[in-house]
Amino acid sequence: MWLKPEEVLLKNALKLWLMERSNDYFVLQRRRGYGEEGGGGLTGLLVGTLDSVLDSTAKVAPFRILHQTPDSQVYLSIACGANREEITKHWDWLEQNIMKTLSVFDSNEDITNFVQGKIRGLIAEEGKHSFAKEDDPEKFREALLKFEKSFGLPEQEKLVTYYSCSYWKGRVPCQGWLYLSTNFLSFYSFLLGSEIKLIISWDAVSKLEKTSNVILTESIHVCSQGEDYYFSMFLHTNQTYLLMEQLANYAVRRLFDKETFDNDPILDDPLQITKRGLENRAHSEQFIAFFRLPKEETLKEVHECFLWVPFSHFNTHGKMCISENYICFASQDGSLCSVIIPLREVLAADKTDDSSQSVIISIKGKTAFRFSEVKDSEQLIAKLRLKCGTASSQCDISTEVAITSDSTGPSDNFEVQSLTCQKECSKAVNTEALMTVFHPQNLETLNSKMLKEKMKEQSWNILFSECGRGVTMFRTRKTRHLVVRGIPETLRGELWMLFSGAVNDMATNPGYYAEVVEKSLGTCNLATEEIERDLRRSLPEHPAFQSDTGISALRRVLTAYAYRNPKIGYCQAMNILTSVLLLYAKEEEAFWLLVAVCERMLPDYFNRRIIGALVDQAVFEELIRDHLPQLTEHMTDMTFFSSVSLSWFLTLFISVLPIESAVNVVDCFFYDGIKAILQLGLAILDYNLDKLLTCKDDAEAVTALNRFFDNVTNKDSPLPSSVRQGSNESDEKSSHIKVDITDLIRESNEKYGNIRYEDIYSMRCQNRLYVIQTLEETTKQNVLRVVSQDVKLKLHELDELYVIFKKELFLSCYWCLSCPVLKHHDPSLPYLEQYQIDCQQFRMLYHLLSPWAHSANKDSLALWTFRLLDENSDCLINFKEFSSAIAYTEVKSKDSSKGDELSMEELLYFSQLHVSKATNEKESNSGKNSPEKGKGKIDIQAYLSQWQDELLKKEENIKDLPRMNQSQFIQFSKTLYNLFHEDPEEEALYQAIAIVTSLLLRMEEVGRKLHSPTSSAKAVPGIVCASGGPNERKTESHLEKNSSSLREEPQWSFAFEQILASLLNEPAVVRFFEKPIDLKVKLENAKTSQLRSRTKM
Repeated sequence: MWLKPEEVLLKNALKLWLMERSNDYFVLQRRRGYGEEGGGGLTGLLVGTLDSVLDSTAKVAPFRILHQTPDSQVYLSIACGANREEITKHWDWLEQNIMKTLSVFDSNEDITNFVQGKIRGLIAEEGKHSFAKEDDPEKFREALLKFEKSFGLPEQEKLVTYYSCSYWKGRVPCQGWLYLSTNFLSFYSFLLGSEIKLIISWDAVSKLEKTSNVILTESIHVCSQGEDYYFSMFLHTNQTYLLMEQLANYAVRRLFDKETFDNDPILDDPLQITKRGLENRAHSEQFIAFFRLPKEETLKEVHECFLWVPFSHFNTHGKMCISENYICFASQDGSLCSVIIPLREVLAADKTDDSSQSVIISIKGKTAFRFSEVKDSEQLIAKLRLKCGTASSQCDISTEVAITSDSTGPSDNFEVQSLTCQKECSKAVNTEALMTVFHPQNLETLNSKMLKEKMKEQSWNILFSECGRGVTMFRTRKTRHLVVRGIPETLRGELWMLFSGAVNDMATNPGYYAEVVEKSLGTCNLATEEIERDLRRSLPEHPAFQSDTGISALRRVLTAYAYRNPKIGYCQAMNILTSVLLLYAKEEEAFWLLVAVCERMLPDYFNRRIIGALVDQAVFEELIRDHLPQLTEHMTDMTFFSSVSLSWFLTLFISVLPIESAVNVVDCFFYDGIKAILQLGLAILDYNLDKLLTCKDDAEAVTALNRFFDNVTNKDSPLPSSVRQGSNESDEKSSHIKVDITDLIRESNEKYGNIRYEDIYSMRCQNRLYVIQTLEETTKQNVLRVVSQDVKLKLHELDELYVIFKKELFLSCYWCLSCPVLKHHDPSLPYLEQYQIDCQQFRMLYHLLSPWAHSANKDSLALWTFRLLDENSDCLINFKEFSSAIAYTEVKSKDSSKGDELSMEELLYFSQLHVSKATNEKESNSGKNSPEKGKGKIDIQAYLSQWQDELLKKEENIKDLPRMNQSQFIQFSKTLYNLFHEDPEEEALYQAIAIVTSLLLRMEEVGRKLHSPTSSAKAVPGIVCASGGPNERKTESHLEKNSSSLREEPQWSFAFEQILASLLNEPAVVRFFEKPIDLKVKLENAKTSQLRSRTKM
């Protein structure tokens, strides 16, 4: 490899390098200890250790070329090589292309400048074809070289970054280098002759966390396939951990969680992943989640500055974050003050005349925001003016759709109404919240609760006058305080839209809901059937959902969302959430609120595996361990909390709390996100701590919690008694203490409000790995349980075989941009069908595991075996089919009861390899008739008949096999010859096959003579038909029959009983097939060589 010319002081280097060649201008050197007998003794060991610890290029490139100038001790390193051939190639190139030119220069300085320019040109040329980009520093090029030489991974494996660290092997730290690439975590160390090399695939990582103890102040713990690895002594531990977390989550999403990965095109190409890109992505995700922005936004710039807060009359210090369509500000403590300014609202961006580097942003509604002490303020203003120019032209119309009290009028909904009135018997989309229709507030009968409600409204109006109203309002501690008290009924829909960010989605997509409703109505699929079934179960006690108005609105919203996002479609709990949204928000607003919840605020909650909910439950368990340790000690099994809290997370407590109390929880959720639900969950457990500690089992604990929920009230709720679900007057005499929801929420904020959103984000990422690996482990156990009933292998052998099977599947996806295998992976399918391999992957595994993989026609054997296993002709086989093939070909040990009897199952399987071609047509026809999953409605009758056919297949015996014709028998014989090659009994086996062949031919000849010429001629068509032979009769030259004579004479064929009987008479053949094969050794060898075999490809 050519190196960027750097100065080397040769005087000190002579102790470590030995000169091999030299001329007037160049020197070729070899590292001491390399290539010497015995490794160069103690000196070689010390030099090797020094190279590893100091990250010297000489560890992987022990040859180098220096450019020398006469009368100088300073040389320039210009090339290095991993072996003698590579460095010799560079040396020869220099002698042929450079040496002659150098003689024409007059001064040494000109010579040096020429050599440097030439070498830099060569490096630039190399960079065009390398994954190391031209702007990468020289050290990264060297690290890439070491990475490739140390681990031998394919060139497509993209190195993202590398760090110096220590790997703890037991209690001994081993200093070395950690390499993070797209698919692997790799570590290399060489100390005093001891080499340590680790390669851990990201998809195998089940736990990744930062830990600390007495010995290790701060380390990173990696758990993979039950093994623990600890790495410490990082210069920037947090940065390293964040990057490892990003890479592990990327691999897990790409290979296991296709649903979320398909929605994320940014990381579609593994070769484009960079350290900077991953860091930027992590910051963007946190930025979007904190400010509730559309997920299409990416963080572009961050500026430290001060924002003038007019109602407090002071400047607050914080960060201004800018994306494509939004300017956001958050003060340093996060909760003190934050602002979101959509660029569609911006009228102008100006600077002040003073020297304060201030930026003034004017928005619609005669409001301005002043940001001071902004670095490069003039450049920022120019960018904002450019963005506002493009944004204003696109968003002039959409601005009027924003859900604020000033901008919403009857005209806004008229267009939506006119678009949808054509559908559903002229019923228009609801333009009012159901609560205002079914429970209008009567101002004449003001009771104490209504007065409190009016006081709440007045408090919010005072806040609006100070902080502004609508999407650009200031959000302060006072805002949170009012949310905790409960949002007034009349403002709930508006503020839910604002705090969730749904107001932005709706403003930028005018008319979208009406269009989706029009397209989705009348569709019939699984989602719509489930929706119809659950419509009457959604808040059935509420009058709004006892009428056609509420039911129709709920149907439209749920069907429209299922149409918008078919990957989620419809999941249970969505109906409960949507019905509450419709009570307080207009129909279109309820749709966008549902979008915000399902796609941003509760990601992956409402898919087939509810991964998001499981992740948040794991986070909840972690918080319980931290904040309620006495409860953790009392509960023997933490899964109790998961089973109890699942409905809390999925329905935001709506399913367990009375509706009048649950809406207060939803208020806090839209303001604080999942943090509010986690805090409330901790507060509930804390409130019931004494009762839970006295419970003897899970059932008693569940009863205690349910009793608590029944006694949660909302004393300030203005809802009429007919709607309220909480305890009424009859219950007031009960001995159970009533708990007010407002007090409970306030307590949760006071006790657990210090939980930061950044920590929740980190815990979510960390637990996502654990949850997905747990689901994968469940899949594996279910597959093994099913397969172990039919395949004659031990459970631990099947376990290891499954790991190898799945690893091969993933290896083929690592370096393929659009891997078809990933398209077949669907977690919703039955366990056996989730992972399937194609013919190429089966060939690789067959070479690793089959005892016949050494034969010359191993590829043909693999192909025939695959065709035999692929019964439905879809070019894919599952683990059960794969393991059955391995079980037939592997003989673990001799069974003394068998004696010398050849396994009939094995020969039956082996003979089918050669007759399977003849039955391909039948298989393909049966495959067409078999009922396919996912194509229309499932035909139960077809499945029953298919099941009956499979039962009949199990009773198949030797007599069911078709006769083997000439060409098939010739191929069968050739296959046996190839199998016996290099066997210790090779000669005896060849002789045995010759005897069997001649015996069978004689038997056929005798049989033919017994029949008269006329009768044998008549029998020919029947034989050919039975054998399923090809129309073109072909044979081999060693049978001494030419093609013309074959056409004239009838074809001969053999029944399998004849072949089996003949083979059983030959002890050498019986011994060959009964030879014991140690499957354990085979599996171990396959594990170690699996990655290496892929690398060789």
